[in-house]
Amino acid sequence: MSKVVGIRFKPAGKIYDFDCGVFILKKGDRVIVETEQGLGLGVVTVEPVPVEERSSEKPLKKVFRLATEDDCKQIEANRQFEQKAQEVCQQCIDELGLKMNLFFVESNFDANKLTFFYTSEGRVDFRELVKMLVKHFGIRIELRQVGIRHQAKMCGGLGRCGRQICCSLFMENFEPVSIRMAKEQGLSLNPTKISGVCGRLMCCLTFEDKTYRDMKKSLPKIGKKVLTRAGEGKIIRHDVVGQKVVVQISDGSEMLIGIDEIQLDDKEIEITVDDTTVGENSGDNDKK
Repeated sequence: MSKVVGIRFKPAGKIYDFDCGVFILKKGDRVIVETEQGLGLGVVTVEPVPVEERSSEKPLKKVFRLATEDDCKQIEANRQFEQKAQEVCQQCIDELGLKMNLFFVESNFDANKLTFFYTSEGRVDFRELVKMLVKHFGIRIELRQVGIRHQAKMCGGLGRCGRQICCSLFMENFEPVSIRMAKEQGLSLNPTKISGVCGRLMCCLTFEDKTYRDMKKSLPKIGKKVLTRAGEGKIIRHDVVGQKVVVQISDGSEMLIGIDEIQLDDKEIEITVDDTTVGENSGDNDKK
């Protein structure tokens, strides 16, 4: 029976499906597989399942063989080759005066192709650079321009929370992030507070976005006039997680109060006022 196994080539990279062939694999096994770029060394991330459970539109490439100690040594030699190639490429970039930020070099398993990753604010004419690299290394050369978020994913780093940044740890793809998500979660809109190491909005803003939007549906809108035991007032902020609102009373004072303790219409509701005064940075603003 044919089985499909999930293989990952990078720690936080995408998982690709392969045909197990005759091999009995388990999670964590290192294998050599056929890819469009030639042979590659990957790690079994999803254990084999019958092909009926994970259908694929394209024919699956097969696992070539189990990785050996020599294959691991080849990978280590490739890492040293990549480091040397980056130094050579950077010297060529400086010599040509190109405005590009080279940050990563990747060799394929057979070391017959090098891919140079860089960022740049605009288009770079690197034709002369490619000629110099081909002349120096005598193998296939590819230069690939990527965005600043992909640079962070490939280089890694620590986020504001002190942990490894999410994109390099477990995220396979980038989800769209907007400033609206920060507003919905009551976070400070200071760019230094909600931006990641890449300078873009933090990816973690998307993780709880749907939960916040669902919880806010049960809260009255900001600006709505309500009646509390302390008198009439207007809702000026939400405490989404606590399911409470901040009401500004006509005398200018503010109070944090549960939504079941305010009167929206003419209904008589027993009102118990929490006299906690809430400042501008209270609520869940320190969540992140």
